[in-house]
This record gives sequence, structure tokens and C-alpha cells, in this order.
Amino acid sequence: MAVTTYNCPAKPPPSKLAGRSYYRRRRNTTALNCLQLGLYMRHRVGVLVPAVVLGVCGSIRAVAEPLELRYEQITFGDKHHFFGYIGQSLTIPWNADERYIVALESDFHDRMPGPDDAARVILIDRRNNNRIEYLDETRGWNIQQGTMFYWNPEAPETQFLFNDRDSQGRVFTVLYDIGQRKRVREYKFADTPIGNGGVAPGGGWFLGINYARMARLRPVTGYAGAYDWTAGQPAPDDDGVFLVDMHTGDKRLLVSFARLAEYLKNKEAAFYINHTLWNRHSERIYFYARGRVGEDVMKVNQPFSMLKDGSELTHHDLIGGHPEWGLGDTVIGAQGRRQVLYDVVKREIVGEIGDATIWGNAGGDISLSPNAKMFVNGRGGNTYCVYRMSDGEYVVSRKFNRGKYVSGDLRIDPAPCWNRSSNAILISEWADGARQMFIIHVAGAPVGPEE
Repeated sequence: MAVTTYNCPAKPPPSKLAGRSYYRRRRNTTALNCLQLGLYMRHRVGVLVPAVVLGVCGSIRAVAEPLELRYEQITFGDKHHFFGYIGQSLTIPWNADERYIVALESDFHDRMPGPDDAARVILIDRRNNNRIEYLDETRGWNIQQGTMFYWNPEAPETQFLFNDRDSQGRVFTVLYDIGQRKRVREYKFADTPIGNGGVAPGGGWFLGINYARMARLRPVTGYAGAYDWTAGQPAPDDDGVFLVDMHTGDKRLLVSFARLAEYLKNKEAAFYINHTLWNRHSERIYFYARGRVGEDVMKVNQPFSMLKDGSELTHHDLIGGHPEWGLGDTVIGAQGRRQVLYDVVKREIVGEIGDATIWGNAGGDISLSPNAKMFVNGRGGNTYCVYRMSDGEYVVSRKFNRGKYVSGDLRIDPAPCWNRSSNAILISEWADGARQMFIIHVAGAPVGPEE
């Protein structure tokens, strides 16, 4: 399609951009409570461990800038604008120099998209009054996850991936180059039409999953009406989690539903996959094998991990919420009201971020900043708790309006996504009758690289 642009309407008055932040700072923490703080260091094997590195833990003497939040609305009008899924595993909406944010624009938000409903792929120019440029369109998307945008780690300045489907309903993945303003590659598999489920942070690979199967078994996560080669099969041996080589275009099945069903000794459930997450070193993959029985869409809800080649398949205790990789082999998730660190090699909880009084809902949408120095939790869906790992200081945002879409397939999830500098978070809010995009700017966030 032709590339077109338009300028955003005039920004609303300052009152629309302002908001109140609620503070609760941690100072003079005792040594006994050091484990409950987000203090950490890189262990020789990369595990997040509590660290007393400031001399006398009972008196934290480091002077840190207080955390302050500022809110900016960046899309306007009667169209709906959104990035999509949570910023887990370094899913970042900004390109390398942070000039552009990639997003979707749609004409509707009150029903799930069907096979003929296209959303527009857009760039938001942060250096040009948030001007929107139309690049392409996709029919491989949904309200909750968008189209699984990822900037290509090997060319993060100019290339990103998104999902689409053809006229026969077969899902595939697109590699788009904004320098050439065109698609430069399409990853199509006629026998197993899969879409991107997560790009390796180190580049070169993405995980493929069957979005048509997901649409049947848990509609909020799939693409309605897409072609499903596994229809009627509860645990097929030719579907599951795939690995796609972005250079050669080759794919291989890492683990099948048949293998997962045998592993779990379950012949009743119809299996599907959610949350295919790479760790930061692109070595391990964490995912949920879920199974539907009748109307119960998560009768089976079992987390697994495996190495990139599919070996060391291991099941884990359920760490709830929307998990995120920490450093090394640790996964961040919820256990009750606690935000815990779970080591997938040791298969045990090895630490905790903050304490149970902070989060409100530890199982909310979470994201660790690219430099691993900040953490955000979409607590309760309407506010965000932004947490500084070095000293445990945190701030809770103002309330955000989700409109009437607070549950079900059309819900507006908190879905916080960090920028590359680790000092801003992209979110969605219902504003003036449409789903729009906002940025939470975080003053006091350390912006240096991961240590």
C-alpha cells in the first residue's frame, strides 16, 4: 500500500497531560530486610541474588534522585492506536535511536477482528510532533496483543517484524524496512502457517506459534478465522513451539503438543501455547502449555522451560501473573501478593522484588527495563507501580481509564513497555472515546547500561 502521513490534531490542554504520582520511598533499610529490596548483582552464572554492596546495609548512603512521573498523550482522534502486547523479554516499541514508535491504527475496538479486517501499521515520529506515517496494513492481529511487533535486534534502527495472513487465511510473519519503506522478507510455511511469538533478544531467531489454533481455544490470543491445520486434534504432533531462522527462513519444531500431553499424562485437554519468552541471552525459552476442556480455557496451565534447541524441557511450579525474564536463568512472577524471582535451573524461588505491600496485584502485567535497573507492574490494571532496583524506591502512577474494556476479549490490558533508555514507559488508555497511546516519563530512572 502507499505510504502516507498526517499530523496529529492539536494537543489537549496541559490538564490532559498532567497527573499525580503517589510516593513511598525506602530509606535506611535494615540488613534484615535486604532480601526484600530489589538490590541485586550479577552472579557469576547470571542469577539475580540479593547483594549487600553498599558497605553498611543498615544505612544506605547512596544519594539517588527521587522518582517523578510525567504523562504525555501521543495519539489523538477517533481512530484507535495501540502497540499491543506487554514489554516482556525486551519487547520495545521504540527503534534504536528512539525517534520512531511502531504501532497499529484501527477503525473499531468493539469486536474482535475477522479475516477481512485490516489494521494499519504506523510509525509515530517523536521528533516531529508525534506525526503519524502509514506504512502498511495487516490482517494478522487482535485487540489484546496487536500484531506482535518486534524491532529486529540485528537492525533495530530500521527493521521490525509483524504478523499478517494471506487471502486463504494462512498466517505468516513480515520483516519490514523503514529505510526502504517496504517489506523485505516474508516468512511463510504452507504446511504449518505460524506467526511470530517472540524474537530472540540477540537476533537471528523467532519463535513461531499457531495463532489459528489459539483463536479456537482461547480467542483473546488468536486471529479469528485463520487457517488451522490442526482442527479437531487435541494434541497434534506437528504443532507446538517452532524455532525460525531469520537468515535462512528454515523452521523446526522444538516441542510438540503430543510431547507435552505425554509429559503431563493428559489425554483430555486440547493444548495451545501462551507466553513464549526468550531470556536476555537468547539461550532459554519459557512458555505456558495450556489446555482447554469444554468451556474451561485454562484447565491445564503449566509453565515449561527449555534450551533454544528444545533440549532440557522442564516443567515448573506455577508462578502466576504475566511472567518476565530477569537476569540469567531467573523468571519474575507472582506468588500470592509477592513479586518473586524463580530460578528455572534450580526450580526454586531465589529472591523477591520489594515486598507484598507494594504491588497491590503482583500478578499484573510486568516489565523489567532494558538496563535491568527499573521494574514496572500494572497493578490492578488502572495504576502502575514503577520501582527502582538499586534502592527500593517506588512510585505509583495516577489512575488510567480503561473505559468499559476491563475484562474479556476486548479488554485494555496495562501492557507496560519500556523505551531503550529505560526512563519511559508506553501504555494505552481510553481517551476521548478511543484507545490511545500514552508515555509515562520516569525522572530519577538510571539510564546507564546493564551492569
